[in-house]
Amino acid sequence: MNSIHEYIVSWLNQYSSQSQTNGFVVGVSGGVDSALTASLCAATAKKVILLNMPIRQTQSEFERATKQINILAKTYDNVSALEIDLTTAFDQFNQTMPKYVQENFLAMANSRSRLRMTTLYAVAQANRCLVVGTGNKVEDFGIGFYTKYGDGGVDISPIADLTKTEVFRLAKAIGVISEILEARPTDGLWADGRSDEDQIGATYHELEWAMEHKGDALNLSIRQQEVIAIYQKLNSLNQHKMIPIPVCQIPSSLKSEL
Repeated sequence: MNSIHEYIVSWLNQYSSQSQTNGFVVGVSGGVDSALTASLCAATAKKVILLNMPIRQTQSEFERATKQINILAKTYDNVSALEIDLTTAFDQFNQTMPKYVQENFLAMANSRSRLRMTTLYAVAQANRCLVVGTGNKVEDFGIGFYTKYGDGGVDISPIADLTKTEVFRLAKAIGVISEILEARPTDGLWADGRSDEDQIGATYHELEWAMEHKGDALNLSIRQQEVIAIYQKLNSLNQHKMIPIPVCQIPSSLKSEL
């Protein structure tokens, strides 16, 4: 585990130096992915700003994020904590929307993520820092479980080659707090505190298996077939997040008319 930890920390240091930036900005949600990412950034020699950005957040999520941020800020001299409560800003944004938009729960949930992204970039630019992504391999490249131009809007992704299982193992090894390790993974975008697995319909362990499965689905159990179907459906629906933005290529014969 130490070698992986050291490798990622070295990669972060090198990337920041090559990009001539001062360091990193990380949004900490109270989940294991952001806690691990924050911890890895904290171990660099660079400036690190950890943001807690509650928007109608459950108390447990807020408290987990606050505790993890405070521990890192006390442990590392290069780390500072910043809390920006975005609830009022989000409420104002919500009120300016047409009623049918306000009533679309998914649209407003994703708007919460995009407001956080805007906040991260504002703080990062003011400090000449990079916005660090917190997505893991299954979310980023398997099922696209993130908000486009929300938590998917980042400069670098240090843990995107780690599965959720690997994230938990590394997080435990480097001392992420037990409250976060024991909490059910959630994107924190729903007022009822629903978990990732509630939304997806499968566990991360099942999704990791589905992501690697290459055999014939006909020989699988009923549950395994269900998981494969869930994975394939989400992978297909969310391809627009995982591939470059489509560009309309104009034929040179038509361009000649301009």
